[in-house]
Amino acid sequence: MNKRSGLGKSTLMNTLFKSKVSRKSVQATSQEKIPKTIDIKSVSHDIEEKGVRMKLTVIDTPGFGDQINNENCWQPIMKFINAQYEQYLQEEININRKKRIPDSRVHCCIYFIPPTGHCLRPLDVEFMRRLSKVVNIVPVIAKADTLTLEERDFFKQKIREELQANGIDVYPQKEFDDDAEDRMINDKIREMIPFAVVGSDQEYQVNGRRLLGRKTKWGTIEVENIAHCEFAYLRDLLIRTHMENIKDITSSIHYEVYRVRRLNENNTAVAHANGLPQHHMTSHEM
Repeated sequence: MNKRSGLGKSTLMNTLFKSKVSRKSVQATSQEKIPKTIDIKSVSHDIEEKGVRMKLTVIDTPGFGDQINNENCWQPIMKFINAQYEQYLQEEININRKKRIPDSRVHCCIYFIPPTGHCLRPLDVEFMRRLSKVVNIVPVIAKADTLTLEERDFFKQKIREELQANGIDVYPQKEFDDDAEDRMINDKIREMIPFAVVGSDQEYQVNGRRLLGRKTKWGTIEVENIAHCEFAYLRDLLIRTHMENIKDITSSIHYEVYRVRRLNENNTAVAHANGLPQHHMTSHEM
C-alpha cells in the first residue's frame, strides 16, 4: 500500500481484513529501512473468509510522498517488489528446490489518492505509471466522505481519464480478460475505479444494529453500506472474487517478465565470460 501520511490507510486495512494487520503493535516479519525516505514494513496475519483460512501479508510504506522533494520516491518500492521476485527466482532455479516455494511476491498494490477533488498529482501519475508495469495496482480515493457525491463522481471520472491519457493500466487490466463474460464483469469494476473508500474500526448502533462507521454531526457513515462508499466493492474484489486472478497475473505476467529478463542477463554474462559473441547465445527456459 502506498500513500501520504494521514490518509487513513492503516484504518482501512484493519477494516478490510477485520484484523489488526496494520498496527505498530503487531510484530513485523521483515523490515527494510530506506535512509531518509520511507520505511517498508511487512506484517503477516492469518485471516478467515467464509471458513477458509489464509495467510495475508500487508506491506506498508509509511512516509511515502511526505518528503519536500518526492522525486524518485517510487524507487525503494520498486526495488522491494523486484527483490521479492528475485528471492522467488533463486528458489525456483535451485537444483534442490522446495516442492512449495515460499511466495513473498507482492501481488497487489493499493494506491491511496488524496481526496482533493481536482486531479492526480504528478507524484501519483509517475508512481502508478512505473509500478503498474511490475505489480497489479488498485487505486482508491482515501477518506472519500470528505467529498460530496457530485465531487466524488467528477473526481473518479477525472482520474480515469488521466490514467488513460498517461497509459497507466490498473487492475483489472483489459488485455488480460479471459473471455467475453470475464470482460463484462471486469468492465463493471473498471467503471468504478478508483474505489471511493472510508475506513473505520469503530462500531456504532444504527437502527438496532452494530455497524462499522464514522460518526459525524450529520449522521453515521456506514463503511459497508454501498450507498455511502465503495469499501464493500473493494473488499469483494481483493478477497472474494478476484484474489486468485490477481495472483495468477502476478505469476504469469509480472513475475514472468522479471524472470525472462534476469535469465537473459545471466546468459549474457555467461557469454561474455566465455568470450562468445552475443548472437551465439540461446535462452534456456528454466
